Amino acid sequence: MLLTKGFEVEVYTGTPEGKVIGLSSQIVRDLHGFVREPDSRNVEYTTAPLCNYDRLLCALLRPRRDLRQYLQTLGDYTIIPGSTLSLGDSSQFFRSDPDNHYHDYIEQTYHTKIVTASIHINIGIENTEKLIQAYRLIRLEAPLLLALSASSPFLDNQVTGFHSTRWRLFPQTPDHVPLFTSHNHFIEWTKQQLILGKMQNVRHLWSSVRPNGDNRPYNLNRLELRICDLVLNPIHLLAITAILEARINQILLDDTLDPLQKSTINHGDLETELLKVTQYNEQAVSENSLDAQLYRWQDGSKIIARDWLEELISELYPIAKSKGFSCFLTPAYKILEHGNQAQQWLTQHQQGLSISEIMYNAIISANQEEKDLEDKLCEQILIA
Repeated sequence: MLLTKGFEVEVYTGTPEGKVIGLSSQIVRDLHGFVREPDSRNVEYTTAPLCNYDRLLCALLRPRRDLRQYLQTLGDYTIIPGSTLSLGDSSQFFRSDPDNHYHDYIEQTYHTKIVTASIHINIGIENTEKLIQAYRLIRLEAPLLLALSASSPFLDNQVTGFHSTRWRLFPQTPDHVPLFTSHNHFIEWTKQQLILGKMQNVRHLWSSVRPNGDNRPYNLNRLELRICDLVLNPIHLLAITAILEARINQILLDDTLDPLQKSTINHGDLETELLKVTQYNEQAVSENSLDAQLYRWQDGSKIIARDWLEELISELYPIAKSKGFSCFLTPAYKILEHGNQAQQWLTQHQQGLSISEIMYNAIISANQEEKDLEDKLCEQILIA
């Protein structure tokens, strides 16, 4: 059996030239399935939990097609790629819901650091203790998935020096999130954070990965990967998802992959050292993505992110093949070969294109990719 998978997709809206425009109030009012973010310039939709990758592909594409069609009724508007306000303006916060007190807190505390677009990937895991164990492994390997997805090298019409400016700026909250040793540990820790005011509510846990469920922290049924930048190319997003699913399948079958058991790092407290490693790796990847030098959680040795991913994908391929989704895994090799979105955009900028020109071309490209995929695949899947 394949695991269930669902996405939370945050996107910016704006003009074909790349100027981001706040339209979320109209979108949420008129279009089913979309919800507000604190700032009106981006909007979110979610996909239902599905096992089948073909159906997941269409579940990603259909709301986007509906959104594109709706935006045309408002004017010459479209979906804008990237995970930061590439052409600006990050100096202002445009409230989507002025009466929302939680949004008051967010604006006052974080300002536009949270006005980003991203992909959250949820993978269903029924056994709660296994879910917590998977959380520990994926927390330490989440930087690799950020390396594949990085798409925010620009902010306010400037090259920032980071491949994922979004993750470099995003306020991870609370500052210290443990490698939870059990479900009960997660429950007690969450309750304590709420008492201390470090979390405003159970949703206010903004880390690279978190246990998720409809009644957190008590009822958990999925693992949510939150680190990834926005990946508008659906084939690339499904490749990242396939890596995640295959890796989770591995640890569900093999407890010895648990970092608290497997790591041989032997200086200091193991959990403290592992958290230092992953925090370093997250920052290194936010700067250099696939070219970042990282430290393996297994033994502390150094490795380039691209090389680690090549090893991991090769290791995961037999698992994906045995479960029938290896064809969705292999496009990850193309990202390693040609670079992620941020690297491709930076190459174009080095070749002389302005950020405005890059964003204009990216908007056209993303629209065409979606149209081609939907025309070729989705009708066939519905017929089948």
